[in-house]
Amino acid sequence: MRTLAIAQASGRRLLRDKRALFFTIVLPIVLIVVVGAVVSGFNTFKVGIVDLDRSQASQQLVADLDHTAGISAVPYRSVSTLDKAVARSEINAGVVLPGGLQADELSGRPVSVGIVAEQANTTQQAAVSRVSSVIAAYGGRVEAGQFAARFGGTFGGDFQLAVSLAARTPQVSLGKQVVAVAQNTLPPGFEYSAPTELVLFVFLTAVAGSAALVESRRLGIYERVLAAPVRPGVIVIGESVTAVLIAAVQSALIVLVGSVAFGVSWGNPPAALLLVLLWCIVGAGAGMAAGTLFRTPEQASAIGPVIGITFAMLGGCMWPLSIVSPIMRTIGHVTPQAWAVDAWTSLLSGHGTIITIWHQLAILALFALGLFAIAAFRSRRLLGT
Repeated sequence: MRTLAIAQASGRRLLRDKRALFFTIVLPIVLIVVVGAVVSGFNTFKVGIVDLDRSQASQQLVADLDHTAGISAVPYRSVSTLDKAVARSEINAGVVLPGGLQADELSGRPVSVGIVAEQANTTQQAAVSRVSSVIAAYGGRVEAGQFAARFGGTFGGDFQLAVSLAARTPQVSLGKQVVAVAQNTLPPGFEYSAPTELVLFVFLTAVAGSAALVESRRLGIYERVLAAPVRPGVIVIGESVTAVLIAAVQSALIVLVGSVAFGVSWGNPPAALLLVLLWCIVGAGAGMAAGTLFRTPEQASAIGPVIGITFAMLGGCMWPLSIVSPIMRTIGHVTPQAWAVDAWTSLLSGHGTIITIWHQLAILALFALGLFAIAAFRSRRLLGT
């Protein structure tokens, strides 16, 4: 009961601190949404189109581009404005449909469709590849209509027949299968960012939030609590419960936003739940230990984020550890972040389960025990018991 009373008092103190609530709840969610929106946007290419022919044939090609997965068509009135948009990276590529396109198709003359992009821009070149495949497919239907028109009928009717047949004809699919190769990086895009952002923010918030513990100690709150029949261990446990609950709420919000807003898959549910809970305990332990090591709230607020970000960089939250040198990879695994990211890698890339990540879970548990042991030992010394 005394432990719960201390946890409730600590929780109420946090709820009254609007700045702490902002950095604990609001800021991580805002950053997750921003990062998710930016990263998810890489899956769709924004393509500008200038239609100088304005015929049924050009409108059909525009419709093909607009209805292709991964392409968002944006109309432009002139080639000059299209060139400027590409140069400013407002769009990923531009398409210019020449005047006389339909007339050339009817007469059987070749048609040149212009594509605007920068050769040094890899994103724009990827968009060019996607656009080129759509134009090539459209050109194939044009050739089919022209060929059929030689043996009777009209090009327009034969072209529409080719379009309808293409929609019903089974497509040749190309698949790939990786055999006997273990992936050691998280999936690309927000599938990678979401779990690493969770690892980053839970630890960062816990360490930076240790300023509240330092402030309570500075104000003599713990000494007044010890005047009652309360042991220092009860204070540590009560504050730890609050820290774990804060980390759990923060994690739940990140998982919810990632799943609902961006369709992130968190892997095997029991394994993911256990990993999240264990990481919350590690974060809470780091916050409790930091609260006994810093002398002033200002130190905790200034140094805590630096420590959290440094550990995140070493542990693979900013980039996969598979791309760094073996020495840096070894150094990175001194931090708990590296083991948490390894576990997420196994869950998401390797379709792992609790059994496959038991090694990482065990090491994270040791980190948690060590951090809480430091917090308990330091608390006894600081409280003079």
